[in-house]
Amino acid sequence: MSHDGSVIQATHVGKRFGKKTVLENISLEVRPAETFGLLGPSGSGKTTLVKLLTGIDTATSGEVRVFGTLMPKLGMLRRIGYMAQSDALYTELSALENLEFFAALYGMKGPRRKIRIQEVMEVVALEEELHKRVDQYSGGMKRRLSLAIALLHEPPLLVLDEPTVGIDPLLRQSIWKELRALNTKGTTILMTTHVMDEAEKCDRLGMIRDGALLAVDTPSALTLQAGKKTIEEAFIYYGGGES
Repeated sequence: MSHDGSVIQATHVGKRFGKKTVLENISLEVRPAETFGLLGPSGSGKTTLVKLLTGIDTATSGEVRVFGTLMPKLGMLRRIGYMAQSDALYTELSALENLEFFAALYGMKGPRRKIRIQEVMEVVALEEELHKRVDQYSGGMKRRLSLAIALLHEPPLLVLDEPTVGIDPLLRQSIWKELRALNTKGTTILMTTHVMDEAEKCDRLGMIRDGALLAVDTPSALTLQAGKKTIEEAFIYYGGGES
């Protein structure tokens, strides 16, 4: 086990593609039952980092441990609910068929499977669209279905890459409420975002730019230390955008 009970422990993690360095010397820990946000612009390396932390990709240097296990390790996927930035859905199938496929993948059977499918579709307000083919879904609906799939097997760790892009503000609020409820039940959540008001809702925040981790702390501490009023101003400050 990891020495400090952290859910994710990244130590001096780096990633290169050929000669291009995408991530450099990233060390961070995600604690049990917190929502940890990775805040940064597109192309900052957030998605690459998330892939390393979930074991989808391998680091060039350093190490990643999830629940104390050295990653990547295939068996860990059952303990992680991963929502990618691009929706990994079978568009020629209905939403129900997609959910049933992923449920089978996670070894979910019988009545529990049926109940969970109902529950997660209610969370994302798609219960009326269960039998609709996914190619008839809008972009926002596809995002919501992807989130439902990530929540399906009640994993102890949820990793969400830009989960609320294209989702209307009202529904975003209810999704956040659900994520908070999951924290209360002991689920750990790691999410990426470039939306400032969403970053402020996280328990702790890692600011990332050009493949480097600029700062990690609670949103209020980051703002305070930077002597700023908003997370946005603090981000600019830590990024060396102003003194």
